Amino acid sequence: MAHLTKGADGLRSVPALLARNAAQYGRSPAYREKEYGIWQSWTWAETAAEVEALALGLLNLGVNEGDFIAIIGRNRPYLYWSMVAAQSVGAIPVPLYQDSVAEEMEYVLSHCGARFVIAGDQEQVDKVIEVQEHLHQFEHMIYLDPRGLRKYDHRRLHQFSHVQEQGRAARDEFTGELNRRRDKLNYDSICVMLYTSGTTGKPKGVVLSNRNIIETARASSEFDHLKPDDEVLAYLPMAWVGDFIFSIGQAYWSGFCVNCPESPETMMTDLREIAPSYYFAPPRVFETQLTQIMIRMEDSGTFKKKTFDHFMAHAGKVGPDLLDGREVGFYDRLKYRLGEFLIYGPLKNALGFSNVRVGYTAGEAIGPEIFDFYRSLGINLKQLYGQTEASVFITQQPDGEVRSDTVGVPSPGVEIRIAEGGEVFYRSPGVFVEYYKNPESTADTKDQEGWVATGDAGFIEEASGHLRIIDRAKDVGAMADGAMFAPKYVENKLKFYPNILEAVVFGAGRDRCCAFINIDLAAVGNWAERNNIAYASYQELAGHKQVLDAIQAHIEETNESIAQDDMLSGCQVHRFLVLHKELDADDGELTRTRKVRRKIIGEKFADLVAALYDGSNSVYTETEVTYEDGRKGKIKATLEIRDAKVVPVTPKAMAAE
Repeated sequence: MAHLTKGADGLRSVPALLARNAAQYGRSPAYREKEYGIWQSWTWAETAAEVEALALGLLNLGVNEGDFIAIIGRNRPYLYWSMVAAQSVGAIPVPLYQDSVAEEMEYVLSHCGARFVIAGDQEQVDKVIEVQEHLHQFEHMIYLDPRGLRKYDHRRLHQFSHVQEQGRAARDEFTGELNRRRDKLNYDSICVMLYTSGTTGKPKGVVLSNRNIIETARASSEFDHLKPDDEVLAYLPMAWVGDFIFSIGQAYWSGFCVNCPESPETMMTDLREIAPSYYFAPPRVFETQLTQIMIRMEDSGTFKKKTFDHFMAHAGKVGPDLLDGREVGFYDRLKYRLGEFLIYGPLKNALGFSNVRVGYTAGEAIGPEIFDFYRSLGINLKQLYGQTEASVFITQQPDGEVRSDTVGVPSPGVEIRIAEGGEVFYRSPGVFVEYYKNPESTADTKDQEGWVATGDAGFIEEASGHLRIIDRAKDVGAMADGAMFAPKYVENKLKFYPNILEAVVFGAGRDRCCAFINIDLAAVGNWAERNNIAYASYQELAGHKQVLDAIQAHIEETNESIAQDDMLSGCQVHRFLVLHKELDADDGELTRTRKVRRKIIGEKFADLVAALYDGSNSVYTETEVTYEDGRKGKIKATLEIRDAKVVPVTPKAMAAE
C-alpha cells in the first residue's frame, strides 16, 4: 500500500484527513478495541460514518462553533471519534486526565468554560455532577457506558449511542450546516486544547492549531517512515500531548491502526496480542516492565537465572552495535543469535515487543542503563525530546545515531538555539498558538519571533549535532562549593534498580546531596515473600533493616558511577531516608503524568529535609494522605536516616555566566 503523499492538497484539518483516509483506505482498519475479551474493529470508512453521526448529534444538541467540549475517559475509539466530531462542528476538544479528582476537573472545566462534556462511564459522570454547580457554562453531558446511570436525571444527560441515532435521524436537517463548518476549517483553526501537567502551579491550557498538529505529524511520520500498515497501542492518557500526536495526528496522517486495550489491568496481555510495530512509553512504563522482568528472574531456578544473566551480559556488549548495523565479529553474532532463540526472542514476545520497528520514550529522561537494556534486546528504542507547546517533537534520534546520553538532532522543521545561561530554545511549525486566557505566560514562554523557552538546560555537541539535556533549568543549580547540581541525572540512575520506584534528590546551595527514596512495593514485596519476611503495609516494609541495607547498597553503587563524571561528581548522595508513603498525584506530590513536583515535596516534607541536613539519625513525622474514596487521613512514622559512602573527588565548579 503506497504511503500517503506529502503536502496533499486540502488536508488542512483532521476531519479532512479522515475524509481522505475513508476514500483511499476505506476497508483498512482504523481502530480496534478489546471488550469482553474480544477485539472489535472499525475500518476508516466505518470510522468516518461514526464520527459524522456524532457530529450531527452534536449539532442537534446545539453545539456552536468555538464551544469547548471536554472529553474524559480511558482510551476508547468512541472518545477519539468525539475529538474529531467536535473538530468537525467547529468546536474545540479538551481531553482531561481520567484519574483526576473532581476538584482538578472543576478547574479545567471552569477555566475553558466547557458547555459540553463527553464522559466514558459513571465514575467520570459522578465527578462532573459533583462540581457542576460551580460550572456556570456547563449545559450537557454525554456518557458512553450506560451501566449504573439508568436512574440519573437525564434532562442534561445523554447516552452516546442515542446522540448518534438522533444525529442520523436529523441528517437532512443538519448535513448542510456540518459541511459548511467542516469546509471552513483551515490550518489556523484550533485543533485541540491540552492542559499542561502543572509541575509548578495551575495547569495551563495549551492551544494547538491544525497547522501545529498536521505539520508535526507529517514531518515526524516521514522521519520514521510510518506506513498505513503500522500498528500502535493507545493506552496513555488521552489528555497527554504524546497520545494525541500518536493516536490522532500521526494516525490520521499516516493512516495506521489505533488499538485500544480493554483496561489498564489487561494492557500487557493486549500489548502481546497486538504486537505493535510502533510503540511509545514514558520512562516509568519501561522501568516498571524491567522491574517485572527482574522479579520473574529472581523467582526462576538457578540454571535459568544464570543463563539469563550470561546472555544478557552478551546482549549488552554487542546488541546495540548489531541494531545500528556496526561491525560485530562472527562468534559474537552467532552467540547473539543463540541468545535470541533462548532469551531475547521469548522475552520480547512476553513484553509485546516482537514486531516493534520504532519505539520511543519521552516525557522525562530515561536512565541510560534502562535504555541500553531494551536496545540490547534488539528493540529499536529511541529517545525524543518534546513538549506540549511543541506539539511534542523538538528532537529525534535518527536510526544509526541512537545514544542514551543525547536526545537526538532537531526534528524536521525545528530550529534550536542555546541561550547564554544554557537554556534550550526552539521554534517550529508545531509551536503552540497561545496559553488560553493567559497572555502573560504566553509572552514569557514564546517571543515575537516564535522562539519558545523550554525551561530545560542543555547543549548541542559540536561533533554530532545532537542535543544533550542536563536537567530542568530551574532544577539545575550549584552546590555550596560551586559544583553543578543536576538532581534528575542522579534520580534516573537510582531508578534503574528494581527496588527503587522514585527518588527525589536535594542539594542546591548546600554542601552535599541527600535523597528521599520510594521503594517499589511489587519488587521489594516479592523479595520479602521469597525470604519469608512478613509485613503488613508499605510503611512497615519501607522501614525494614534489610530493605534499608539494600537501598544503601544501591545508592553507594550509584555514587561510584556518578564519581566518574567530572562535571556531576559532586551530586553523590551523602544521606538518605526511605519515605513512609508512596508519592502520589492525589496528594499533590506528582503530576498526573507522574512527574515529581519537587518544590511541593520539599515544602511538604520540610521536616524530613531538615533532618537529612542536621545530622539526625531518625525523624518523627506526620503526613496527611488522600485515600482512594477521597477521605483524608494521617500517617505517622519514625524514619531512620542513613549515611551513604561517597567516592572522594574534586568536582568541577560551574562556569560563571
